[in-house]
Amino acid sequence: MTSLTNTALPSSADAVIVGAGINGLAVAYELAKLGVRNVVVIEKGYVGSGSTGRCGGGIRQQWTTEENVRLARESVELYENLTSELGYQTFFRRGGYLMVTETEEHRAAMREAVALQNRCGVESEFLEPDRCLDIVPDLNIARIKGASFCAGDGTAYPFSVVWGYARAADRRRVKIFSQTRVTGIECDGGRITAVGTDRGRIATPIVVNCAGPWARALAAKVGLDLPNRQERHEIMVSESLKPCLEPMVISLSNGIYFSQSMRGEIVGGIGDPEEPGWEDPARFDTRSQLRFAVRFARALCDLYPAARPLRMMRQWAGMYDVTPDHRPILGGVPGLDGYFQICGFSGHGFMLAPIAGKRMARHIATGEPDDIVTSLSLARFERGDLQTDAFVVG
Repeated sequence: MTSLTNTALPSSADAVIVGAGINGLAVAYELAKLGVRNVVVIEKGYVGSGSTGRCGGGIRQQWTTEENVRLARESVELYENLTSELGYQTFFRRGGYLMVTETEEHRAAMREAVALQNRCGVESEFLEPDRCLDIVPDLNIARIKGASFCAGDGTAYPFSVVWGYARAADRRRVKIFSQTRVTGIECDGGRITAVGTDRGRIATPIVVNCAGPWARALAAKVGLDLPNRQERHEIMVSESLKPCLEPMVISLSNGIYFSQSMRGEIVGGIGDPEEPGWEDPARFDTRSQLRFAVRFARALCDLYPAARPLRMMRQWAGMYDVTPDHRPILGGVPGLDGYFQICGFSGHGFMLAPIAGKRMARHIATGEPDDIVTSLSLARFERGDLQTDAFVVG
């Protein structure tokens, strides 16, 4: 790998990507694949040290807005062949996603969402509560009002995916520099001209903001005020047990999600409506909290009683980079040639990154418009074109 801290930064690059999480490395790989020869990735920590390395690895297509459904469907298609594409085992498997609700309101929304998903080519289906037992026999359906299921959804191992992209990008001569901080972005006449770092200056006509929770702070360096905020979320992992749970299970009512890893652990999290949002990620607290452990354990045992004997082994915190409508921000901005951004996935960047990186790389390299990139641009907030996705959990 070329991510050695004692390697000198190049004085120039055709494109500089900021952030070596899955979004940054996916777009870097796709740019190199399209023939952009001198691509540099800058990472202030290590590969996958941000949100990618702290996520649960879920990949689903069950959304309530067309852009998210289409991105997810195309992303799953890429995930299906990603191990072969990257030459690295990603441990992607299609175990499905079972989404349940305890309210009539969500039941109606599920029916509408399934209809939208089906129109977009996703083979999901609405289920009555008793049919959930055909998929997860040990599920407590006493309060469940309805559910949806998509067998084509699945999971992958985040560190394998991110290192797969890193190694594949390295083979295409992308230079990845860890432990390197961006100190400034230079512009001249409305054009990007260089990126300043604590290890030197890189002249470049293109900067791609893939900084995840730090995207807003990076955008401020070119005078942009992103509407993103950061939310703290935790995940807990149990001891291993024999295979018993094939799909990821999600409750829209309380935000819990959980699945069983290939090693047998139950992995999951739950949202906390009392958790404050953070505008400055430097103040973010990643320490584990007893409050989360208690809330998750109680919700898990209530919905999945088979988990009651399990011992919880570890937990950790990470950040969601959240936009007001829970949809990502893609593309450039008027009046600043060469600046692009891929951020604001609201906790679902891992599942959408392969196709977001592919579409953005094509848009950057060719200049050709992309309908999804256009619809998810920063300009939508000025236009008031907000279509909030209702199925954001975690």
